[in-house]
Amino acid sequence: MSHVKSGGATRQQSARPGKRLGVKKSGGQKVISGNIIIRQNGTRVHPGKGVGLGRDYTIFAMREGVVTFFKRLGKQFVSVE
Repeated sequence: MSHVKSGGATRQQSARPGKRLGVKKSGGQKVISGNIIIRQNGTRVHPGKGVGLGRDYTIFAMREGVVTFFKRLGKQFVSVE
């Protein structure tokens, strides 16, 4: 009988690199047009005024200004003012 458990599926998987998701510019920071504000999977944060939503759900600045986060109807939004 073996004294060590056989390697399961988790031990056989190779390490995969992270996707580098998250907030790149926090509230109150200045941004210029084209700056990425948030990289996300799905719309965890919704776009407000002055920002755009990429097809991979990246939120980016469409004009120069200051980043602001706010909530409306239970959803989180980000805008550039």
